[in-house]
Amino acid sequence: MLVWGGVSYDGRTDLYIIQNGALTGVRYVNEILNDFVRPYAGAVGPGFIFMDDNARPHRALVARQYLERESIERMDWPARSPDINPLEHVWDILQRRICDRPVQPLTKEELTRALIEEWGQIPRHAIRKFRSFNSRCRAVITARGGHTRY
Repeated sequence: MLVWGGVSYDGRTDLYIIQNGALTGVRYVNEILNDFVRPYAGAVGPGFIFMDDNARPHRALVARQYLERESIERMDWPARSPDINPLEHVWDILQRRICDRPVQPLTKEELTRALIEEWGQIPRHAIRKFRSFNSRCRAVITARGGHTRY
């Protein structure tokens, strides 16, 4: 199951469950950038910088053109850099919350409900603690791009 969600220091987007096939660049624009990122950027206001993880749909020309057209600044981000991407750690929190549920979801529908429920209950302080980019970057440089404690 593919999911998409966004976080910032002061909030998060709704969690989106990607259904019915692969996520293409066009679907990424129509279902995520248009419906989640643009409104969230507007709510955050000036200074909003969008960060993604360089997945193929994120790099699609149609996605780049959309962000440009909507004047959404995109952060340059190295490919395959999970140690310094705060969202990777939020995904880990979400996974642990699902695993810690007293009754595990058994169907796709139950998993969808559980993911959305748990996403909304991740405490803000748990997301905020991953903002230490300077420390993360120093650790990655020291590890010469290898694994870090983050």
